Amino acid sequence: MKTPGFQRILLITGMSLLLAAAAFCGYKVHTLSAHEEEIRLDYSTTNNISFGLLSVSKWRDLVVAAIGREIQDFNFTPPERDSLEKEVTRVLNGLVDKADSLMNAPKKSVGGKLQKLAYHAFVHTDELHKMVPEFSQKITGDLMKPSSKHRLKYLATTKLEDIGQQVYDSSKDAGQKTVDSIYQKYHVANDSAFQKYTDATLARTLHQTYHYTYALLGIVLLIIGLWYFLRKQQHLHVPFYVMSIVAALILLLVGLTTAMIDIDARINSLDFELLGETIAFKNQVIFFQSKSIFDVVRILIATGKYDSIFVGMLILCFSIVFPVAKLLSTGIYLLGQKKWGKSKIVEYFAFQSGKWSMADVTVVAIFMAYIGFNGILNSQMTYLNQKSDAFSSIATNKTSLQPGYIVFVAFVVFGLALSQILKSITHHPGNTAAPAPLTSADAGSTH
Repeated sequence: MKTPGFQRILLITGMSLLLAAAAFCGYKVHTLSAHEEEIRLDYSTTNNISFGLLSVSKWRDLVVAAIGREIQDFNFTPPERDSLEKEVTRVLNGLVDKADSLMNAPKKSVGGKLQKLAYHAFVHTDELHKMVPEFSQKITGDLMKPSSKHRLKYLATTKLEDIGQQVYDSSKDAGQKTVDSIYQKYHVANDSAFQKYTDATLARTLHQTYHYTYALLGIVLLIIGLWYFLRKQQHLHVPFYVMSIVAALILLLVGLTTAMIDIDARINSLDFELLGETIAFKNQVIFFQSKSIFDVVRILIATGKYDSIFVGMLILCFSIVFPVAKLLSTGIYLLGQKKWGKSKIVEYFAFQSGKWSMADVTVVAIFMAYIGFNGILNSQMTYLNQKSDAFSSIATNKTSLQPGYIVFVAFVVFGLALSQILKSITHHPGNTAAPAPLTSADAGSTH
């Protein structure tokens, strides 16, 4: 038969392994989530709507490219050639009439009168008009030659580029430097390569994050199951509870520092026709934010505004400080051999501070915020979805709850379970059960 001391050693050893595994899983959840958030933030920067759909330079490049392709592909059709020839004929006839009117105008000088006399003697307007169609055919024929069309395309392209250079976005240089630095960071050359990298990396990272999250939850469920099987082993309650507190602190730390919600609104695709060319904008990010509870507190306090600081301090106290104080106080209460271990402050935090903790309220608030943001974005993004023969737009809402929220929910539930367990194993008023007295040897074995 196993002695109580051996059972304690066995329990402490097993729980130490479980806590080590929980700490490792929590560390992986935090680091993988942070890595995913970093990639998403960089992706939202490179694909921000200000660098694409709302960029003057981007529109300039697309329009110049579309017109440039039209210039290079331009060729006169037979109807266009006939129309050009008629236009040349009209212009030449107009020039003849204009010259005739100028020469027939009254002349005051002797030289002018001699020019007018010579004009009437040698030039016949009717004969010039008869020659115009021949000249029109000759000019049009010369324009149809490949060398002439090449020169015309060159002149048109050069003029188009000059006009394009006059359209300038003052924010382009700073934005391009930011985008280039992100490409260098991930060792990619362009947007297409970065898109492939983010798609593959985010899918893999998200899968790994949830894998470790579920492993962490499995460890917590195992601890709760062990409490059920060891509920009658009073000599194991104190060390087991103290080590359960460590598990709860791991959950709390991971839940507070890991992103809980991603707010992501984007235009997946915007396509339309311009001068016969398809202009397309892909993956235009309108808004992206990913924050943990700790990030929210830090941002509120850093604003420097009194109202924001006040809200930040409330969240810090009631969602972070009180849960930590409660867990530590319960451990001190169970392990305390001296008078301060049973003080009213420790007992208050251990048994009465739960009503001041807003951890459960925070869970509900974040979930309601998710529902609210999700509903608002879904309704607003729907207006951006358009489909026609010449224009199509697909807008999506990628707002989602993140593993940090799941871990924080697990902490709240686990904390409630520990509160009930604490009441059942202590002499606190309202309990009939009593734990085995904690000796100095027991206390030493828990350290």
